[in-house]
Amino acid sequence: MSSEATEIPVPAGAAIVTALIAAETASALAATQIHAGYVALPDRVHAVTDAGAFALAAGADGETWGGNGVTVRLSHTEDGGLTVRVSAPNEALHRVRLHFGVRLPEGVTLLGDAFERGYGDLEWRGIVPERRFFWYFVSWHLASGSGFGLGVETGAAALAHFTVDQSGYTLTLETQNGGSGVLLGDRELLAATVRGVESPAAANGTSRALTQALCRRLCPNPRLPRFPVYGSNNWYYAYGRSSHEQILRDAELMASLAPVGTENRPFMVIDDGWQVNSGFGSALGGPHTHGNARFPDMPGLARAMRERGTRPGIWIRPLGAAPGTDESCLLNRERAGASESGILDTLDPTLPENVALITEDVRRLTAEWGYELVKHDFTTFDLFGRWGFAMADGYTRPGWHFADRSRTTAEIITGLYRTIREAAGDAVLIGCNTVGHLGAGLFELQRTGDDTSGREWERTRKMGVNTLAFRMAQHNAFFAVDADCVGIMRGEPVPWSLNRQWLDLLARSGTPLFVSADPEAVTGDIRAALVEAFALASVARPVAEPLDWRNTTCPRRWLTYDDSATDGDERVYDWYDPSPHG
Repeated sequence: MSSEATEIPVPAGAAIVTALIAAETASALAATQIHAGYVALPDRVHAVTDAGAFALAAGADGETWGGNGVTVRLSHTEDGGLTVRVSAPNEALHRVRLHFGVRLPEGVTLLGDAFERGYGDLEWRGIVPERRFFWYFVSWHLASGSGFGLGVETGAAALAHFTVDQSGYTLTLETQNGGSGVLLGDRELLAATVRGVESPAAANGTSRALTQALCRRLCPNPRLPRFPVYGSNNWYYAYGRSSHEQILRDAELMASLAPVGTENRPFMVIDDGWQVNSGFGSALGGPHTHGNARFPDMPGLARAMRERGTRPGIWIRPLGAAPGTDESCLLNRERAGASESGILDTLDPTLPENVALITEDVRRLTAEWGYELVKHDFTTFDLFGRWGFAMADGYTRPGWHFADRSRTTAEIITGLYRTIREAAGDAVLIGCNTVGHLGAGLFELQRTGDDTSGREWERTRKMGVNTLAFRMAQHNAFFAVDADCVGIMRGEPVPWSLNRQWLDLLARSGTPLFVSADPEAVTGDIRAALVEAFALASVARPVAEPLDWRNTTCPRRWLTYDDSATDGDERVYDWYDPSPHG
């Protein structure tokens, strides 16, 4: 194993990133009196097992609830958080619900998170009883300038969502194993730790500062990149049709756009299309043992990309099984249903032989071939058989389960992520179609929204701008947030007048910047704009603020900063294409 395949040079500015994160945290709280909130005990607790749904009876202290073979044990942490432990030694446990009888004042608006990626649907909104807030929610009362936030700590052993109505709020902890109840046996499950923050009326707080404070409280140990991440991913102009030679051409272009003399070199990420079973953009899985005929030398390609002045990165669908994989190693296809055509043969990540295969694949990409970044994709869809936007009424179809029924789905997902993390060594990980709340602390970057596009501006506007605005609070709190690419194709299927604005916002946002640029399209004004954007994105800067995010799903007014969190400049973007649509 060569040293160049494993060592990632740390730019001299890496210390600036750490200092800037600390400064952002301090400034977000220093001007306010936002503080940790005490999480009260619930007034009702319910459980669902194979035997049905039922209310649990409270013990005298209100901390122990039980009935029908299920026990829920609650306890407060020293800083006011609430741990939720569950046992059900002889039952198949599906979920536990805790209701908190805290009435919200009239006129509040609420913001929550998405289960995996956002789909252009994140927003501040009034009380909608059936609306699911995955992982956390924030309540803000504009008239009094006060609010609070509540969520479960990252890395929870149960999938979590909140609902809010006029009677209070309810936390549902999903403990299923696939679409069936988990069999805990004699094990007591620490399902979640609930934490909160408060911003009193006299605290001079804002909804943005409150949301940031909540995210920082929910993730005690984020894993962050040691330098600002920027560069290219070839998907949104190549769409799976690429080659060794084209990637080197892309790498040369990216290196030429980077600031002269910078130690922080741009990434060049090879997306889908390199693997043996590529399908020309069909995002298929294994085997990941070597490239196809268009990619004959994957280690040599990584070396050549590095020689041209870029950091090599690569895409993988780790759960996509190779053709001919034994049925005993695969998940049940019934989890998806007949209507979902995109489902592949999927490895069951609870089987030791599959864990060993995934470990071997990721180590090959990094330690053997020398790629310094791995974008791992599709694991949420592969495990649940549905996309995040289809989970409003349930995570997956009922009835199926993993080979190992003793762990919850959340524990299985976290175990998969940890396997990928350990196999990747010091390489940067980007999770795509992954559950950010379970990847926090394991991934450096998280793709926080659904795909943007090199072909359709409306998709970029809807998905990209929304996720950048409404998940910005997670940046440097959970990981670095990646709102996805600027797709630049020949012929400008996306008008440059619009794409240029998206590029400008991403470059000034303080978050990672990736472009998908066809070299033949990079001339004149486009090249000049990319040079400027890379100069901005290659150095650490405070995160931008969406100023009108409480009034729209697609903020136009943004406050951006240069190298300090003072004296920001307001920028107004025009996201709307005036051309007629068919």
